[in-house]
Amino acid sequence: MGNVTEELRERGRELAAALAADGVAGLTVAWADNNGIPRSRTVPVSALPQVAVSGVGVTHLFAVFDTDDAIAFGSPGMQNASGDVRLVPQLDRITRLAGQPAFAWAPGKQLAADGGPWAFDQRSVLERVVEGLAADGYSALVGYEMEFGVFEPETDPDDTELLPAHHGPAYSPHALLPIDGFIASVMRDAEANGLRLGQIHAEYGPAQVELSLAATDPLTAADQQLLARQTILAAAEAHGLRVSFAPLPTLNGAGNGWHVHTSLWRGGENLLAGGPEGPRGTAGAGYVAGLLRDLPALAAITAPSQGSLARLRPGFFAGAFSGFWGVENREAPLRYVPGSALLGEDHANVELKTSDASANPYLALAAILTAGAAGIEENLVPPAPTAQDPGTWKKKERAAAGIAKLPSTQAEQEEALRANPRIAGVLGDELLEAFLAVRRADAAWAAEKDTEEVLAAWRWKY
Repeated sequence: MGNVTEELRERGRELAAALAADGVAGLTVAWADNNGIPRSRTVPVSALPQVAVSGVGVTHLFAVFDTDDAIAFGSPGMQNASGDVRLVPQLDRITRLAGQPAFAWAPGKQLAADGGPWAFDQRSVLERVVEGLAADGYSALVGYEMEFGVFEPETDPDDTELLPAHHGPAYSPHALLPIDGFIASVMRDAEANGLRLGQIHAEYGPAQVELSLAATDPLTAADQQLLARQTILAAAEAHGLRVSFAPLPTLNGAGNGWHVHTSLWRGGENLLAGGPEGPRGTAGAGYVAGLLRDLPALAAITAPSQGSLARLRPGFFAGAFSGFWGVENREAPLRYVPGSALLGEDHANVELKTSDASANPYLALAAILTAGAAGIEENLVPPAPTAQDPGTWKKKERAAAGIAKLPSTQAEQEEALRANPRIAGVLGDELLEAFLAVRRADAAWAAEKDTEEVLAAWRWKY
């Protein structure tokens, strides 16, 4: 233990010296809470040698902060305000922020006060799942598509009327002309921050932009999703704009999905490889079937907020139904993206559309990969893919095809999650109860307000 401590301290000294020489004053250590909201502590770089060893003290109650920063006391281990945990920066992920040159950034891991594991640390949940997959011979790749709205800073006094920073047309280069300085900063800063962008473009919704991150390993993908938020927000601030990552900034909007593309690999082979009919092998079919089987419980983690529930509407490419998947079907909750002669078979993946910024990325990826891998291990077989939009069908037609709306209330989501020991077990008993306490607190607060008021209150949270 002594050698490890001294190695960490020495590494902290080296990093502190290098950062200070580059003009960096502070290191921001960030994590995501159970609402998907980034939280952080910032320390002077001179403190890094000690912080690398013992971290920074934070209250254990962040596990039960709700979206309005109220504390949902009562779940096991969260009965009162007495307690502290340590937030430790992941030194190998420290990044100097191009858009905030006086600061560096790192994801943090929460440990118990004695330095041991803490049951409520979300990053550790994903670490355990990745380690378990590796023990079974699997690895995974994950890529994010992040939609967000870009708005002018001026709104009406009640913050209900949003002024779009671009007016379309959707997917047009003309749309981005009014914000080209912002877009250029995002692209330059992302590259400088070590983020590999696939593309960026004007999306379908009013004032909407989409940015895609290249696929990487699950832990890196979750870390980079948080870093991408910081990068985008800093660029927006520099250009006098406001950005909303919220699942549904306003009822008049299309909604922001943060679609998750995943593929599972074994022995250097992409198990999702296939073509227009879907995955070629039984393993890839099992992965799709596993996700499909667990989708109602998955959605309780990947799209868990009141804004998420408002976003899950047919006709908005949101993945509002369970019970079906499709090959390149953008209304399907699970969209299979095949490989091709042009792109190569390794390009094949499955996109989960029922996902947004209110999901904790570590918990979401842990649940997704667990569901998919279980489908492979159990040799599950999915139904035939659907090319149509079941939202245009009659209810009895959907029922005959085994297609139903996903849970549409917090209570329904909680029931689906509790009824699925496989997905609930990913979190563990203590974290599960804290997560659900937060969800219930949000639902109780929202029950006394109309939907637009709720959306406005949470518009800038993520």
